[in-house]
Amino acid sequence: MSLRIRRAAQRDAEAAVGILDEAFRDDPVSCWVLPDPARRPAAHPRLMAAFFQISLDEGHVDLAEDGSAVALWLDVPAEPQQPGGGDDGPAQLRAYVDPDNERVELMAHFMGAHHPHGRAHAYLMMVGVLPDRQGRGLGTELITAVLERCDREGLPAYLEASSERSPALYRRLGFAPLGEPVRLPDGPQVFPMWREPKA
Repeated sequence: MSLRIRRAAQRDAEAAVGILDEAFRDDPVSCWVLPDPARRPAAHPRLMAAFFQISLDEGHVDLAEDGSAVALWLDVPAEPQQPGGGDDGPAQLRAYVDPDNERVELMAHFMGAHHPHGRAHAYLMMVGVLPDRQGRGLGTELITAVLERCDREGLPAYLEASSERSPALYRRLGFAPLGEPVRLPDGPQVFPMWREPKA
């Protein structure tokens, strides 16, 4: 299979957010951040839209041309920075997504606190595939395109796997666990993973 991939632009926001919404609405982290199933259908697309915009502004978004999959990447410098609005970013995220829900802000603070620093790297914020297209290697193709660039440029890569079965996939792509899994307060585990570039 050869997936046709293009760099997304602002005009692709609706398509990309739709893919992410379908792919992650029942994800353990999404369900923890937005625990009320009655509010999730309205709030979850806003959460995905915020992540899309952060990636578009501070990295790039890769989109499958057939509308089946999308990957959000950030270019993280060696010096510590907070993507998505700096110190005010988590509060802004909460205000946009679900103002009465402190877990939105807590999640942003929590993940930022555990993000590795000290080396520039490519950060795979999210990769989403439409549910009826999952299991066909589409996400792997999206990720591999960027990992090949990382290898050429000697750039490490980082991600947080949000389900217990995801790390096995990422290990096949050269990622290894980075420390112990991180547990959200009274919530699911997240699995930080790091990939050194291949010679």
